[in-house]
Amino acid sequence: MRRHLDSKISTHFEKYKQVLILLGSRQVGKTTLVKKIFSKADYFLVDNEPIKKILESYDIETYKTLINENSKQIIIDEIHLLANPGRAVKIIYDQLEDIKIIITGSSSFHIKNKTGESLAGRKIDYNIYPLTFSEYLNQKGIENDLNFNILEKIIDNEKYNPKDQLYKFDIKNILNCVLIYGQYPHLIKNSNDEKYLLNFMDSLIFKDILELNLIEDKKLAKDLLKLLAFQIGNLINYSELSNSLKADQRTIKRYIEIFEQSFILFRLYPYSKNKRDEITKSAKIFFYDVGVRNSLIGDFSNLDLRADKGALFENFIISELIKQDSYSDKNFKFYYWRTKQGSEIDVVMEKGDELIGVEIKYKRKAANKAFKNRYPKAKVRIITADNFY
Repeated sequence: MRRHLDSKISTHFEKYKQVLILLGSRQVGKTTLVKKIFSKADYFLVDNEPIKKILESYDIETYKTLINENSKQIIIDEIHLLANPGRAVKIIYDQLEDIKIIITGSSSFHIKNKTGESLAGRKIDYNIYPLTFSEYLNQKGIENDLNFNILEKIIDNEKYNPKDQLYKFDIKNILNCVLIYGQYPHLIKNSNDEKYLLNFMDSLIFKDILELNLIEDKKLAKDLLKLLAFQIGNLINYSELSNSLKADQRTIKRYIEIFEQSFILFRLYPYSKNKRDEITKSAKIFFYDVGVRNSLIGDFSNLDLRADKGALFENFIISELIKQDSYSDKNFKFYYWRTKQGSEIDVVMEKGDELIGVEIKYKRKAANKAFKNRYPKAKVRIITADNFY
């Protein structure tokens, strides 16, 4: 079960002494990855009450009763469930200097807030996401090697080809499956598992959010997520959401931030060089996994029957770009671009002087020339279901 992060994680302690923190949503493969790479490490699951109780003693002598004296590596899994994860790790890091520490968590909101000061200079974070399209193909046995094809063909002039591509496998059928059911590892061996996805939000993701007391109103949070799921690719109107849900805007914004920090969704903000007619404030909403999004709205119907086919494909490509950029350390910043007159580019990628506008259309359409006219030095790409990979 190969992942793009395998090499980075396996060589971490060759380069760094700092704690390795692996962040990502539940069921995304964190535990599988660290157990595979650090197979000899002592493993402690914080969801186990006796383990949690010992770790929350914040006492090095008590920790020594837990950790084997010959241990070279320890894994602390789901550390966000500790009341003060930073304090626990700092004690081990400072007083058991020969031990390499690997920790995982599902809530970057909780971990970053609770460990920021305690672990300043003592940790390095890695994010892991639902499978990339390449990881999906590899784990399905369709492709032998992992690649960053989707990102690279947008960046590289030689690899970019706007024409329809020919593939050795049935890419349409695979894309159909991915756009309906998503790319969580469970689905590799359990294709089209609607029941898993329908239970995913409630029994897995909301479990953490509720246990950490991050939200006060579960019904409001679920209703908000469902509303956002119907609006993928659209501008967020906090006032409308507030009125629809009868909740104040501060709560709406805070819940969206918690969803973002819990690896459920992300926001794209507008790209603008302060041109008068460019939108400069409103964010767009997307989900890290379209299968999770479809479960929220309860729709697993075939792609050919769906009015939201284009929005699903756009969400899929944007999330792929963000995942692949993170894993490959390209360090692009991602935006969308829109004028008040309605001209739009789905994704703008910026790094230094490099600027790329990406139009994402399920079926080929004529290119929008407005962005290129506004930013003549930018590259413009057209990505469709027939040429994306």
